[in-house]
Amino acid sequence: MAAIYEPSAAAETSLDGPAVGVIVVAAGSGTRLGAGIPKAFVSLAGSTVLEHALAPVFRLREPVQLVLVVPADRVGEAETIGRRAAGRASDHLRVVVGGGTRQESVLNGLAALWPGVRTVLVHDAARALTPTAQFERVIEAAARTGWGVVPALPVTDTIKQVDASAVVERTIDRAELRAVQTPQAFPRDALVAAFRVAAERLAAATDDAALYADAGHPVVTVEGSEAAFKITTPWDAQRAERLLTAPAAADALADRADTGLPSSSPTPQPGRIRTGIGIDVHAFAEAGELHLAGLSWPGERALAGHSDGDAVAHAIVDALLSAAGLGDIGSMFGTDDPRFAGARGSVFLEAAVERLRAAGYEVVNVAVQLVGNRPRFAPRRLEAESVLGALVGGPVSIAATTTDSLGFTGRGEGVTAVATALIERR
Repeated sequence: MAAIYEPSAAAETSLDGPAVGVIVVAAGSGTRLGAGIPKAFVSLAGSTVLEHALAPVFRLREPVQLVLVVPADRVGEAETIGRRAAGRASDHLRVVVGGGTRQESVLNGLAALWPGVRTVLVHDAARALTPTAQFERVIEAAARTGWGVVPALPVTDTIKQVDASAVVERTIDRAELRAVQTPQAFPRDALVAAFRVAAERLAAATDDAALYADAGHPVVTVEGSEAAFKITTPWDAQRAERLLTAPAAADALADRADTGLPSSSPTPQPGRIRTGIGIDVHAFAEAGELHLAGLSWPGERALAGHSDGDAVAHAIVDALLSAAGLGDIGSMFGTDDPRFAGARGSVFLEAAVERLRAAGYEVVNVAVQLVGNRPRFAPRRLEAESVLGALVGGPVSIAATTTDSLGFTGRGEGVTAVATALIERR
């Protein structure tokens, strides 16, 4: 039996629930992408490939059941991503563990469908930019014909058939050829039966429609989309990221969102510019040397903390990570990790910037407001801004103020730093 992760009891709806189920296969290793993790969980324009793949499903006009098929060690992460994408519709989500082959993974997904599902769409998470309109076309054709349905594009290259020595034997008439994409739709019972027949014959195929057709069932094509290309290599990932972030993305992916806006209206796209905010508070310690804003302050009281207590550096780290949607300083550097005991703020800043750049961002600027009675900051402001600017790779400005003896900072018990960061996608 397939291993199933059920988000909530509410997922158990009646037999009259959605008649359409969508199985998103995300169990592949993605070795050709070279990211070191399954490609569905690779970051692309600030979100994972899987989250991009789920977005068009939740823009469908009619509800569907969604089943995610993922590696066993990614169930929790997939559940988090799925819930974030589903929002209020998270009760329509299930996560199952994939098998050793694609066929086993799809079978596990089929086993997780609710009893009322009659039509199944099987979709590759790697086709993350597939437009919602393509899902709608496939669903409509499946309901109208009762056949298997696959989206496809005409083959534009000239195709040659060659022999074992790579000598051309003949030219294939490309008018009869189609390049097939996903999602592919099938009557549920017929698809399950086709998979069982294939398992008995030890048959394999490059897509689900081939197994379905081999079992004697008809398959029809509908119009595909250039945006539904498969992300397999680093080049594909770069192409996808450009489409998601470039100004021309609205034209390239105009049919991706079912917004109901006139065709002349631009499709909202993820911004190239993002902002984030971070705050850190540290009390003064009884002993030690003060480290603040990337500088050492001889003769001043130290700030208490697991690391060096540099509230300015720590606030900047949180602001940068917040802007890119990459978590916070606590998720990167736990206070229970002995490796970071006494670590300087520069260690955290360099690691945060490295993660930021790996996600495709550069720092535009950082601004910090430091609140506290001590140290007297103005004489070393430019020095601190220079040091921090070099660490983050962008201009840093710092303003310092007091609270006129109000609150813990006014009583001289510690300092507060509030940082904002502006970042831009490369």
